[in-house]
Amino acid sequence: MNRTKALKLALLASVPVMAGTYASAVADDAPSKGFEEIVVTATKRSAKMQDVPVAVQAMSGKDIKQQNIGNFDDYIRFLPNVSSGGRGPGQSTVFIRGMAVQPITVMLSGAQGTEPNVAMYLDEQPVTAPGRNLDVYAADLERIEVLPGPQGTLFGASSQAGTIRLITKKPRLNEFEAGVTGKVSFTRHGEMSESVEGYINVPIVEDKFAMRGVVYSVNNGGYIDNVPGTFTLDPKVNKNSAVSWLPSNTTYKSATNTPLVEKNFNDSYYRGARVGAKYVFNSDWDLLVQHTQQDLGADGVFDYDPSVGDLEVQRYYPDKLQDSFGLTTWTMHGRLSMLDVIYTGGYLDRNVTQSIDYTGYNNTGAYIAYYTCTYDAVRACLNPIKGFKGKQYHNRFTQELRFTTPEEYRVRLTAGVFYDHYKLKTLDNYDYVATPDLGFLPNAPISTANNIDPSTRPAGIAFFNDITRTEDQLAFFGELSYDIIPEKLTITGGMRYYDLSQDFTGSSNFATGPFQNSAVDLDLGRDYDRSGGHTTAPLKSHDAIYKLNISYHPTEDLLLYATYSQGYRPGGFNRGGGIPSANPSFPTVSVTYGTDNVQNYEAGWKATMFDGSFRFNGDAYYINWTDMQISRFDPQNVSILTFIENSADAHIKGVEGDFSWLATDHLTVFGAFSYNDAKLVKAKAQAIELAPVGSQLPLTPKFQANLRARYEWTVGNYDAYIQGSIQTASHSFSSLVAADRKRQAGYTTSDWSFGVHKDKWGAELFIQNITDKRAQLFINQQDDIPRVTTNRPRTIGFKISYDY
Repeated sequence: MNRTKALKLALLASVPVMAGTYASAVADDAPSKGFEEIVVTATKRSAKMQDVPVAVQAMSGKDIKQQNIGNFDDYIRFLPNVSSGGRGPGQSTVFIRGMAVQPITVMLSGAQGTEPNVAMYLDEQPVTAPGRNLDVYAADLERIEVLPGPQGTLFGASSQAGTIRLITKKPRLNEFEAGVTGKVSFTRHGEMSESVEGYINVPIVEDKFAMRGVVYSVNNGGYIDNVPGTFTLDPKVNKNSAVSWLPSNTTYKSATNTPLVEKNFNDSYYRGARVGAKYVFNSDWDLLVQHTQQDLGADGVFDYDPSVGDLEVQRYYPDKLQDSFGLTTWTMHGRLSMLDVIYTGGYLDRNVTQSIDYTGYNNTGAYIAYYTCTYDAVRACLNPIKGFKGKQYHNRFTQELRFTTPEEYRVRLTAGVFYDHYKLKTLDNYDYVATPDLGFLPNAPISTANNIDPSTRPAGIAFFNDITRTEDQLAFFGELSYDIIPEKLTITGGMRYYDLSQDFTGSSNFATGPFQNSAVDLDLGRDYDRSGGHTTAPLKSHDAIYKLNISYHPTEDLLLYATYSQGYRPGGFNRGGGIPSANPSFPTVSVTYGTDNVQNYEAGWKATMFDGSFRFNGDAYYINWTDMQISRFDPQNVSILTFIENSADAHIKGVEGDFSWLATDHLTVFGAFSYNDAKLVKAKAQAIELAPVGSQLPLTPKFQANLRARYEWTVGNYDAYIQGSIQTASHSFSSLVAADRKRQAGYTTSDWSFGVHKDKWGAELFIQNITDKRAQLFINQQDDIPRVTTNRPRTIGFKISYDY
């Protein structure tokens, strides 16, 4: 991604030119008085956030602009009860209310990844994916809704710990809108970044037809250096290989990374567009169709190796990511007698291509000598460089038909039916550079398997997965509310019944070496319709989950509520299930793993006080999480190394809250906090050595908080503002697996901005991470060299906008 400084500056310089072609209203982040009334759809009905008797955290489009939120990592920072385990753009798993286990490596997210326990939605469509949540750039969004706690009755599988919804702005029938925003920034120790985003809303037929579109181009400069280094197999680790002995006179060839050495090598980009059209047939029926297209790309890695240096790594194989998706959605809204009817659906087509340096595996895997070293009288270990080349193809077709009765009725019902067909095709090629020189035969897939690609793999591909996972789900859901005392006391019951069918086909394949014999007894592959307990029969499951809520309005400005809710996420297949353990005392891995389950008890409040100048919302909760799905990498005992097990139970006690305060006519203060006591209470693993009972769950700071203050005033013909924010988190741990568990230090970061508006124009100077703090967001060894995912170093930037 080599781009010249001139091109970068030209993008920003184009903002006034582009703006001149548009004609405007008030900018989203222009000064305003009073609280913004945010309307949410957390209960699949539109309602003011203060009137919804469930926990909801929401960022309006105005909040998103004021806080310079762009991608997934940006908005996670401002949500105090949300954490993530990730390694860069498009490679994150999100957690809510402390319900966290370490995510599986993206190298196996398609072949062996569990479904996340937080559902991601773009409008009405679920876009959740194992290990690779869709990283949609936050362009022209109406709001971001975070629904903590189980949301399974309305939002289904994976809404076990909560649901995150990105709600886009829709076409407006009789209002022309357009605008453009350009931004340029400079990162300490890193490269320049820039972005341009433009939107337009065009009424075409009065009261009948309108279209809306947004386009964006974002280039984020790198800040991590790939520095010179050499790599050699460690004889202490590889001496007792599972398939051979390396004598003391073995020779070792070292690898260098000279061709890949580069400063600031972790560039990334987001380029995309969304277009929507709304047509009103009559006073009762309308149709909305939207299409979103995005390309995400990244070079390098977004975690650094402290043993090498600050913001430095040594990588020996190219690290590159390309992640593209197209999502077409449709929503028909109408009325049949007293019923509001909504039919909505979507089709997602996502393609991911990634290469990753896997050289660190040399000092972890039990079979490395077999794939790297000769079998001559004097053994010689050849070029140790190893890499991963993977492709994933995601296809998802969803449909939902639901109806609601009128809001003014004393008895109200929301009910519907949901269908989801999801297919994930994964091609994982592991490139071991030494194998052609060792005489390995070309690696061809098992001919009897249901493979995506039946061709022989290129030279050097010593192992590969060719696996297709499918999931079909049919669910019926409903929530029924009854006003025991109208406008005072309401009880709501909810249920969801689901019928789920999952399949797992294809093969895992080991290359045949020239020294393959009875003394080197490798399992030469798996046909997932025939071996290790796998059959052609899909995995079927069905069940019902429930919710009960009671809410009380003692006054117009105070809402109290209590909720019991359940959540689930699907189980699945283990690649290595059914193969006898290499250690006779070690249990054989199960062919399948089951759903884990959640019971959530919470009580909350929503209060508006002091003549409407102060709002304070919060809740306390207790969560019982059983049969937790935990992944394990075990090269010593399991020949197909990574598997999943329902291996633990946990209890979580917590409280979360947020407030907004109109301190003066000019000063507004916002804050939010969470406290989680999330502990392991039972370890029942057959195959995973967990941290001791009583240990804190991973990736869960006990305390998180943020505070933001904004002061607005007028200077002559200009409206000015200054804004400061602070985010803090206490320490956490990286993993629940004992061998991988590291303490992650707490951190505090701060951002500041200053801006002015006049008429249609706005300009802002901002500083992010002003103290240049290295937050330890995720300590991982997912490709076998411990590294730390951190935040972007201090960044200073300038933003200019024009709205017509």
